[in-house]
Amino acid sequence: MGRLAPHRPACAQRPHAFRDRGKVRPLTVHHLNQLLLVCSLVLLIAVAAVRISSRSGLPSLLVYLGIGVLIGQDGIGDVHFDNAELTQVIGYAALVVILAEGGLGTKWKEIRPALPAATALASAGVAVSVGVTAAGAHWLIGLEWRQALIIGAVVSSTDAAAVFSVLRRVPLPARVTGTLEAESGFNDAPVVILVVAFSTSGRVEHWYILIAEIALELAIGAVIGCAVGWLGAWGLRHVALPASGLYPIAVMAIAVMAYAAGALAHGSGFLAVYLAAMMLGNARLPHWPATRGFADGLGWIAQIGMFVLLGLLVTPHELGDDIVPALVIGLVLTMVARPLSVLLCLTPFRVPWQDQTLMSWAGLRGAVPIILATIPMVNGVDGSQRVFNIVFVLVVVYTLIQGPTLPWLARTLNLREGPETAADLGIESAPLERLRGHLLSIAIPEGSRMHGVEVDELRLPPGAAVTLVVREGRSFVPAPSTVLRHGDELLVVATDPVRDAAEQRLRAVAQGGKLAGWLGVNGAHGH
Repeated sequence: MGRLAPHRPACAQRPHAFRDRGKVRPLTVHHLNQLLLVCSLVLLIAVAAVRISSRSGLPSLLVYLGIGVLIGQDGIGDVHFDNAELTQVIGYAALVVILAEGGLGTKWKEIRPALPAATALASAGVAVSVGVTAAGAHWLIGLEWRQALIIGAVVSSTDAAAVFSVLRRVPLPARVTGTLEAESGFNDAPVVILVVAFSTSGRVEHWYILIAEIALELAIGAVIGCAVGWLGAWGLRHVALPASGLYPIAVMAIAVMAYAAGALAHGSGFLAVYLAAMMLGNARLPHWPATRGFADGLGWIAQIGMFVLLGLLVTPHELGDDIVPALVIGLVLTMVARPLSVLLCLTPFRVPWQDQTLMSWAGLRGAVPIILATIPMVNGVDGSQRVFNIVFVLVVVYTLIQGPTLPWLARTLNLREGPETAADLGIESAPLERLRGHLLSIAIPEGSRMHGVEVDELRLPPGAAVTLVVREGRSFVPAPSTVLRHGDELLVVATDPVRDAAEQRLRAVAQGGKLAGWLGVNGAHGH
């Protein structure tokens, strides 16, 4: 499984065939039925595992890896899979979807103050982490410098899937989550470039040339990502599609297009897709809740498929000799390299020591390092199988330690999201192309300061009006004196020229109440 059958003479060649333990069998509908049954069962088990992982605080990626190992050649499934090339290709595709979903859910207002610190962590912090981890692998384990540098580069990237899935369940201050999310979205790009460079040439003749190449690729990816994201958002806001279900497809297609365009232009496709998705996610697009749900579902499928495949690729009985080296290198990474990179990069920004401590421990690793560990295998680097095994054990062990302890550390450091923060207002917009207007659907959540505000006190701009209120299953046309409550759903009709102003005013009232205009709250942010 995982490899195409070799070329055979015409008389022996059978159409649509695959190799299974030395035998060539034709692909039939029966095989498709078996494959669909297995895939659906794996998906259902993985979905059920999310419930277990959310209760225990354990990242679900470990459960998915376990499923892959369980059905692999050392498990009950006895499935033989050793195709590193296919794993790398599928892993790249899955990472594109995961970064797109993460970018769509990243709030610009939260990461904007953290951009300088996150950029420092994703550049200088990665360099420090690579150097310290590689030195530890060389001097403590005895690995050759090429293998040590590859391992240092592979494990120095925080995993976007792990960070997005774990941190969004931990109530941390926006300054911390913004920095970590931006870092995990940015640092995949330079790390991929480093791993490819170390795996192809073995050593870098001139370090300044490598730095210049990394900077150029990042710049190309950033420009293409921002351009594609801006053009895509502009098009979706000005072209009314005939069905609401087309908006999620268009958004994901634009994000994937950014990756492909960036990669084909010899830039960083990973940075391009994250920036494009972030611009789309903060552009107040029509039918946004449906788009977020669609992207979230694709992200889960990408994570499940990627982690199960990586679990299939590993051979557990070969890991025994690499457990101790993995633990030692992981200890250097977790206790020395990561804290040192955070200290050097965040101290100039006057980040409190509590935040630095948490961000040092929250440098989560996941499937991305394991995927990157397939690059030296594909390039035939000496000792690449050992590198893969060390990375696999390191990721599993330290994710088991770091993930469940993050909430405890946040409580110990007294880092919690303040209760005084008003809940954001979810607004879904549906364009009315023929009527040259928009229908805004608003649900007033708990914690919103729109509770207790009269309809007339919303002070919507001329051309916008509340046309319907749904309360406790009953709908009615509100009067100017109708008092809004938690749980109400509003329908607001706005003409094209005032659509943005009406949405901005509604968000301002949700954050600051009826006096938002005088309190300086303007509601100017995305979803």
